[in-house]
Amino acid sequence: MLKRDQIETFFTRLQAANPEPKGELNYVNPYTLLVAVVLSAQATDVGVNKATAKLFQIVDTPQKMVKLGEAKLKEHIKTIGLFNTKAKNVIKLSEILVRDFKGEVPRDRDILQTLPGVGRKTANVVLNIAFGEPTIAVDTHIFRVSNRTGLAPGKDVLKVEAALEKRVPDKFKQHCHHWLILHGRYVCKARSPECARCIVRDVCQFKEKTG
Repeated sequence: MLKRDQIETFFTRLQAANPEPKGELNYVNPYTLLVAVVLSAQATDVGVNKATAKLFQIVDTPQKMVKLGEAKLKEHIKTIGLFNTKAKNVIKLSEILVRDFKGEVPRDRDILQTLPGVGRKTANVVLNIAFGEPTIAVDTHIFRVSNRTGLAPGKDVLKVEAALEKRVPDKFKQHCHHWLILHGRYVCKARSPECARCIVRDVCQFKEKTG
């Protein structure tokens, strides 16, 4: 497990390399971000962006989504995995936002998690990106990087999230999950980690480094 000074080095380098990291899902406001994240479950950001390019030009509020309807929504997102279920969830959550929240996305993790298709990870992403909350959304990339490097080991995503909350210095928490996702997606890959070009190689605890 990384020591406190190693964690400081770890994030200082990631920050220096990418001071203002951004999520790779396209969106225009908190509502479209919520929709995009719901659609991204078991799908790639690239695939979601292709599907929502035209959708978000005509639909940018839950009211417009409800008016569009499930059948037409399916036509926009049919290239995404599980699109039938996702379409139902997006329409239902849009109806709830209109009915109970005046069409606004609530800035509350517990409330967000009551919406169809929204789990803790999705809620954390929305809170972080849309509202600037220092939440950490643990996906497969973050889970892998946290365990592989010794940053925040844990047997499940909740334990890794709790470990990151405890171990990551406050000054790095705002962008923590972006740095870790991007590092996992492009460097610390699942099958073939590119250790030779990793900027935190010397503090990483992974024993089977490549290159």
